[in-house]
Amino acid sequence: MADSTPATPGHADRPVYVVGGGPGGLAAAYALRARGVRAVVLERSDQVGASWRGHYDRLRLHTTRRLSALPGLPIPRRFGRWVARDDVVRYLEKYAEHHALEIVTGVEVTRVEPAPDGTGWLLRATGGRELTGGAVVVATGHNHTPRLPDWPGRGQYTGELLHASAYRNPGPYAGRDVLVVGVGNTGAEIAVDLVEGGAGRVRLSVRTAPHIVRRSTAGWPAQYTGVLCRRLPVRLVDRLARPLARLSVPDLSEHGLPRPDTGLYSRVREGAIPVQDVGLVDAVRTGRVEVVAAVDGFEDGEVLLADGARIRPDAVIAATGYSRGLTDLVGHLGVLDGRGRPVVHGPRTPGNAPGLYFTGFTNPVSGMLRELAIDAERIARAVAKRHATARAVLPSARA
Repeated sequence: MADSTPATPGHADRPVYVVGGGPGGLAAAYALRARGVRAVVLERSDQVGASWRGHYDRLRLHTTRRLSALPGLPIPRRFGRWVARDDVVRYLEKYAEHHALEIVTGVEVTRVEPAPDGTGWLLRATGGRELTGGAVVVATGHNHTPRLPDWPGRGQYTGELLHASAYRNPGPYAGRDVLVVGVGNTGAEIAVDLVEGGAGRVRLSVRTAPHIVRRSTAGWPAQYTGVLCRRLPVRLVDRLARPLARLSVPDLSEHGLPRPDTGLYSRVREGAIPVQDVGLVDAVRTGRVEVVAAVDGFEDGEVLLADGARIRPDAVIAATGYSRGLTDLVGHLGVLDGRGRPVVHGPRTPGNAPGLYFTGFTNPVSGMLRELAIDAERIARAVAKRHATARAVLPSARA
């Protein structure tokens, strides 16, 4: 690795540091290498794909194998159409090995700053490391830091309360009364997992009713529709989605899940991806998953719901999402919006931070891995062009 001390003529001769060894970081490193740019992946854990290793056991990709491969290596057909979590991890390991990527594990980058000489970037990392790169690709992931709401009374609650990131399988909850909070894809799938795994009672706390889509209808994956709609006007997609939803998904209003008033794609643009049905619809219709109101707080060992009800489950699993965790890393550079998300992503860099790229911080309806692969190629082109320009002016700068 290059540290901050070697004298180099400019950023074009320094490596590009890729922060994060998940799918986005690995794809970006390969795409850069393919264009002749040295890329060094810095991963805080001891293995690539750390976030995937930590997901619950039954998780499968909601996107097809064919449209989820990273550049330069297809996902093996033996993994099936909907790839399981452990197979995703195997694929990422093979990807890094196959492309002989330069990966340094056990290094967490804590802050990115402009390099002292005015060219490139200085990365401060664990162990007192200071690394200087010609460019930086931040790929620390959409699901970086578990977010647990600061519900009133949460600190005094003595019952079992955990974030969904700590859930693995239904084994510990057999025969127990469990409340799952949040009806995104994670909350919906955990609720189904608990029902199928023998939980005594499963309730699902919902604040805003989600759009629900079938993962596949008559062999046509929802992802294909997402790809086709990716560039269409929001209002048009909203109008088209309504009749399709009525045809493919039954009305669950009497079970506590009414159809949303807002359009499907309008919600996507706000960051709310539709819930792909992997058993939730049937579980709600048959009463095996009971839909209840949003959680308002905790009091005297009970959970307070927005409709005034008080319940006392044996365990509460909060599928309440994640924060990007970028504030300490790059927040001082003025490159984040009010919600802590990068103001640009992919091949574009902030006007005040040239050479700083972000990938994996959107949640596209066309599939995260597909968009990571596309972003990787675009970022690599942009970096290679920038480096080529820098080298072209270098001789005159030395004269």
